[in-house]
Amino acid sequence: MKKSYKFLRYLPDSETVMTAGGAIGLFALLALLTVSGFLTYEVVSPPRSGADLNVANLLGNPSAVSYTVPGGGEREGWFFPGLRNAPTVILCHGYRSNRAELLTLATTLQENKYNVFLLDFSGHGNSSGTTSLGYKERKELLAAIDALALRDDVDTERFGIWGEDVGGYAALAVATSDKRVVALALDSIYPHPGDMFRLQLEKSGLAKLPFVRTLCRLGFWSITLGHHGAADISESVAGLTGASKLFIQSRDNPELAKATLELFQKAPEPRHQMLNEKSRYGSMLEDEKRNYDSQVVSFFLQYLSPIPRASR
Repeated sequence: MKKSYKFLRYLPDSETVMTAGGAIGLFALLALLTVSGFLTYEVVSPPRSGADLNVANLLGNPSAVSYTVPGGGEREGWFFPGLRNAPTVILCHGYRSNRAELLTLATTLQENKYNVFLLDFSGHGNSSGTTSLGYKERKELLAAIDALALRDDVDTERFGIWGEDVGGYAALAVATSDKRVVALALDSIYPHPGDMFRLQLEKSGLAKLPFVRTLCRLGFWSITLGHHGAADISESVAGLTGASKLFIQSRDNPELAKATLELFQKAPEPRHQMLNEKSRYGSMLEDEKRNYDSQVVSFFLQYLSPIPRASR
């Protein structure tokens, strides 16, 4: 009995156990918050590239156009001139991309007499800040349209938009409330910015840790608070009767292909589908871009004539 009694003397009391347990719990919580904060930051702060290109060195005689995003400061886009008073096609890059990666498509559209405009969304190219995966980008695209509509060398009532994932979401969100957008080519899109955040988050193995996914979503929600507005376009797309739509599904991104198909099915006529192998324009080979550009331009030629209305 004496030996047992001596052993029990060295066991920690309940207060010590509770203190140690609290310390371990606090450490675990801090670790989860750190991991979640890191993952959220990685998604909304993608590596920036393409910011060092000078518009004066580009083919097609483009010019820099400055415009203001309400609450987002000054921005700069590239305007490639086509026929005077022709409509303008705006190219909206995707996540982890930038306007410089779309120069081939811009050149092809310009050769077909369209005015073309390229911009960098927040956190990409030469635009600082962080991406919101569609919340802020919708407002940035609308600000660009408003600035272009002040020009005297474009059709101010007819715009076309090509967009890829984040850019596609912004394009469709703008078109649902702006009748100036009459033709849309939408590549690998989704109905809500939170969907894109989830897809990017799942690429990390750390997101499988308990509570990390929930904490990351809360972090993303708090970061984008104040920009939410009417974020889900899965229902509003049904009322988009005034614009022609091309929905592009890519085989290498089945989740976004499924989301794109679902939006296509909800959209009214005129609507079209296009199947493609790759979901990132910037990663396509020259021949792949040539085939892709041909289909996209054919769509715009059919539904957004580059001939100025006064000349018809």
